[in-house]
Amino acid sequence: MTSVVFGASGNVGRHVAEGLNSVGAQVRWVGRDPNSARFPAGADIVAADLECPETLPAALDGAERVFLYAKPEGIDGFVAAAEAAGVRHVVLLSSGAVTLPDPMDNPVARMHLLVENALASSRMEWTFLRPGMFASNALWWWQRSIREEGAVRLPYPEARTAPVHERDLAALAITALTEPGHHGQAYEVLGPESPTLREQVQHIGSALDREIAIEVVSVDEARADLRKTVPPFAVEAILAGWQAGLTGPHEVSTIVEEVTGRPGRTFAEWARDHASDFR
Repeated sequence: MTSVVFGASGNVGRHVAEGLNSVGAQVRWVGRDPNSARFPAGADIVAADLECPETLPAALDGAERVFLYAKPEGIDGFVAAAEAAGVRHVVLLSSGAVTLPDPMDNPVARMHLLVENALASSRMEWTFLRPGMFASNALWWWQRSIREEGAVRLPYPEARTAPVHERDLAALAITALTEPGHHGQAYEVLGPESPTLREQVQHIGSALDREIAIEVVSVDEARADLRKTVPPFAVEAILAGWQAGLTGPHEVSTIVEEVTGRPGRTFAEWARDHASDFR
């Protein structure tokens, strides 16, 4: 039973592929440019691009299970190729944004909802993972300034979020792909705690064993900073998420433990796992 992992060199996909491999699953590692990825020696590796439907049959040949990321531009071609290949179950890395009141008016929500709808209308079984804030977003926001300046500029240092460790998303995907009972489920995934942005920076500092200065800046200054490292469509969503975190304790989640049997990882754990990225 072959499990195909699209985006197998990505933050979540590589942990899905490694985790499936560790439990003895037959894994196919798929990426747009596998030659530039550090896939394990002897792995079943296929080059494919979700926006190029002619590349998909080779990636899906003989597959029964698929881990997929949201790419609305190629979803119709994926569904056709997956159904033709006999794929039975797709686990999609979606977004919690799809639950917003008007998701089609939000660019992040819209791209994920289009993919969800296409899979839900297909003949395949599906499981949707809908994370909130990724802990790894901190690499977008703060990696450069911490490495180059030893400081972070924040508009709302006391805002709370509930960041999700990418390993927890992978653990949910692996469980959904390998165990029964997850078909037709849409899991909203938040972290197990909600530290402030200031506390998150402090956790990174603790992992580096040095203090990181925090400078409070205006929203416009923060917007300009984010535009240097973050895709344009995500900048306003990030600022809105931070602002919403000022209203009180942020909602957290125990879904990782409920589904996998292991507690969700804290941001402090994420910071220790990624300390080398900030040095």
